[in-house]
Amino acid sequence: MAGARGGAVAAPGSRRAAGDRGPRAARLAERGHAWRRGLAGALAAALFVGELAAAQAQVIATRIWPARDYTRVTFESRAALDYSLFALKNPERLVLDLSAEDADGLIATLQSKVAAEDPYIAVLRVGLNRPGVTRVVLDLKAEVRPQVFALKPIADYGHRLVLDLYPLVPPDPLVALLELNGQLAAPAARGGEAAPRSVVRLATVAIDPGHGGEDPGARGRRGTLEKDITLLIAKRLKALVDAEPGMRAVLTRDGDYYLSLQARVEKARAVKADLFVSVHADAFIRPHARGSSVFTLSRRPTSDAARWLAKQENDSDLIGGVSLDTRDPYLKQVLVDLSQTATNDHSMKLAGAVLSELGQINTLHKAQVERAGFAVLKAPDVPSILVETAFISNPQEERRLQDERYQDKMARAMLAGIKRYFARNPPRPQGPLAQR
Repeated sequence: MAGARGGAVAAPGSRRAAGDRGPRAARLAERGHAWRRGLAGALAAALFVGELAAAQAQVIATRIWPARDYTRVTFESRAALDYSLFALKNPERLVLDLSAEDADGLIATLQSKVAAEDPYIAVLRVGLNRPGVTRVVLDLKAEVRPQVFALKPIADYGHRLVLDLYPLVPPDPLVALLELNGQLAAPAARGGEAAPRSVVRLATVAIDPGHGGEDPGARGRRGTLEKDITLLIAKRLKALVDAEPGMRAVLTRDGDYYLSLQARVEKARAVKADLFVSVHADAFIRPHARGSSVFTLSRRPTSDAARWLAKQENDSDLIGGVSLDTRDPYLKQVLVDLSQTATNDHSMKLAGAVLSELGQINTLHKAQVERAGFAVLKAPDVPSILVETAFISNPQEERRLQDERYQDKMARAMLAGIKRYFARNPPRPQGPLAQR
């Protein structure tokens, strides 16, 4: 036994040592080897996954959308970004730390994207704060109310981190409307004569260009974006309405920025609009679909296509990016109450007049007014319609939508329908300019 204990000492874990300890010890030793090999493999795998996650967390796109309502800064990545945001005073600054290295300089390109006319951002600076953390500093023109939130992948977007900069006092749509020349009094008739006594006040039309900013809407085969077409037609319609005696228009958005569906409705109600007209350009899964349509709000869609289209439009808040605390919890109740008011009846009258005029310049997708649960039509006290000008997914109609002459014809047809409605349904006396 003494001789067995003496002599050369085998290395721990060697087969000789295991054999000297007997079969049970050998099995335990082998299990120890297997556990260590498994641990090493797991550590290597974890290291690889960590490296892969870090690569996926790299920012792949950045965007800035400046507007009078608010400015939005967006960081898009393949994986969710960790972040921290804090404010500094004297001067006003916001500091955003992102869990990503700016390997390709994509975040740094934000510095050149800041427009001189941006209402809120004066200068934007980007730098490496520490390994794995990029710092974005926003020098502000005034104190703002920041809101930051993350969005999961949807449509063509990956993970997005959104920073919205709101003014402390939101701009008042009614004040902006009243600042227009000639807005405080009924316009004079031709020849310098006083306006007819029948003009009690200016009728107000809220015109809503669909989509915008982060939400491009539908895309035609030639790359035409719905958000661009709707803004062009809406601006033409506004100019035509403003040129009419006794009428004025206000746009829910006047530039390329995103506006939530709820905010669009709130703007119309803030100016006590007499009518709300939302302008869109259809898209459908089949490219041969064509024609113009006019929709009103209903819980019961008139067709499967109407239901599908309403869902596509209502998904704008998911695509454009809305913080959860801005969602409207009362939509369902509004839809129920709508059937108990006269608003729906007036919406149908307006829709019928506009649809009839559209039929003079384009094929109608349906010969009658359609109904669906469009969230943007939910104002309980403003007759509201949604006009699908044409199918942007149809190559022929896409070309027409790009034509300025067709855009003008479309705007004039909508104006003609609006005028027909007002001729039979004069503006309410409690509108935005009443008793002024």
